[in-house]
Amino acid sequence: MADAFDLVVIGAGPGGYECAIKAAQLGLSVAVVEKRDRLGGTCLNIGCIPSKALLHASELFHEAGHSFEGMGIDVGKPKLNLKQMLAFKDEAVDGNTKGVEFLFKKNKIEWVKGEGVIEAPGKVKAGNRTLETKNIVIATGSDVAQLPGIEIDEKTIVSSTGAIALEKVPGKLLVIGGGVIGLELGSVWGRLGAEVTVVEFLDNILPGTDGEVVKNFTRILKKQGFALKLGTKVTKVEKQKSGLKVSVEPSKGGDAETLDADVVLVSIGRVAYTAGLGLDKLGVKTDKRGRVEIDAGYKTNVDGIYAIGDCVAGPMLAHKAMEEGVALAEQLAGHYGAVNYDVIPGVVYTSPEVASVGKTEEQLKEAGIDYNAGKFPFTANGRAKANKTTEGFVKILADKKTDRVLGVHIVGVNAGEMIAEAAIAMEFSSSSEDIARICFAHPTMSEAVKEAALAVTGLPIHM
Repeated sequence: MADAFDLVVIGAGPGGYECAIKAAQLGLSVAVVEKRDRLGGTCLNIGCIPSKALLHASELFHEAGHSFEGMGIDVGKPKLNLKQMLAFKDEAVDGNTKGVEFLFKKNKIEWVKGEGVIEAPGKVKAGNRTLETKNIVIATGSDVAQLPGIEIDEKTIVSSTGAIALEKVPGKLLVIGGGVIGLELGSVWGRLGAEVTVVEFLDNILPGTDGEVVKNFTRILKKQGFALKLGTKVTKVEKQKSGLKVSVEPSKGGDAETLDADVVLVSIGRVAYTAGLGLDKLGVKTDKRGRVEIDAGYKTNVDGIYAIGDCVAGPMLAHKAMEEGVALAEQLAGHYGAVNYDVIPGVVYTSPEVASVGKTEEQLKEAGIDYNAGKFPFTANGRAKANKTTEGFVKILADKKTDRVLGVHIVGVNAGEMIAEAAIAMEFSSSSEDIARICFAHPTMSEAVKEAALAVTGLPIHM
């Protein structure tokens, strides 16, 4: 049985499903091949959405146990019902995945269940069906990066998948990798009572993040009880009756030591997932990291085959994949579509959050760009003082000659929401003066963004 479509998308994660929806809205006939039982890919099923549900629930649990009394709310010591918290997480997943399924039906997108194989340009096989199409989009996402010699069983040695489904709070959680996922999931279990140790190969957490932000956030994590072993590598994890023995040593050489753990979370990054697509047979080029090579229009070296999201170069972020999917759909439908890669925000959903968009100070120095920096701490923000959420700051980096905003970095409560203000400003090529002249509502945490913009010229009001 052959079916003909204008577009076949392989993978129903954020990039794939947004590409499909936009293409359908623009008049193309679309099918999406997805091997999972539910739409939404890693993000909605085992990544962004469930982890954020657990972060939210665990933050409220921690706040109830540590902050309520000081605000005059006497509820006693909160009791953890982990089974219900996990059910709360599953409900979030169910609602979001069913939402995508509804959008597919609304936009007349056919969901072909099965594993997609590209047999030839214009031909995709999924199960017992062969789909013929003018265009194929590879949106297969990424998978957990493995650490050689350490086997993930998703019970005591887990990836992020197992870490959102632990049946009990581990006494000691050892996180391998000080990146976003490790710190977020470490925060979840730390708030629920686990003793968290993070082992990071590099000399700092959050590689690629602005140095001043990292320094400040490292201090905050230590204050929260995180044990950070930086410049350290894990060489072995041994299972024993009493738990796990983790062998570590300095990354640059030195004496080894053994750490005890009940659960080890392997969180050293993700790798492009393109297995089983038949790319080698087709001659589709991939780079040394296994990512599909594309041109500026997301086209591979084979006509009619495109790729977006985590399986191509660039930050592995759901919203980056979404923007690429929409831009590509617009192009395929004969419209203009593009992504501004200089204005893609990134957020660490810990408490407080860390959010950035644009260049770091280190990147500007390396590029030889002269800049001015304006910083404003939340300790001087009225709303933050009232709410006792004064950790962190806002920093704005602007070109020294033109005053155009080149980067914004925030550590603070709701930083992930505030960074959108900065992204909008940067998308419209705003100067720091433009931001400084905007009337912000008072009292809000966002006023720190205005004050940081004022500080670029050295004239903040409340400092």
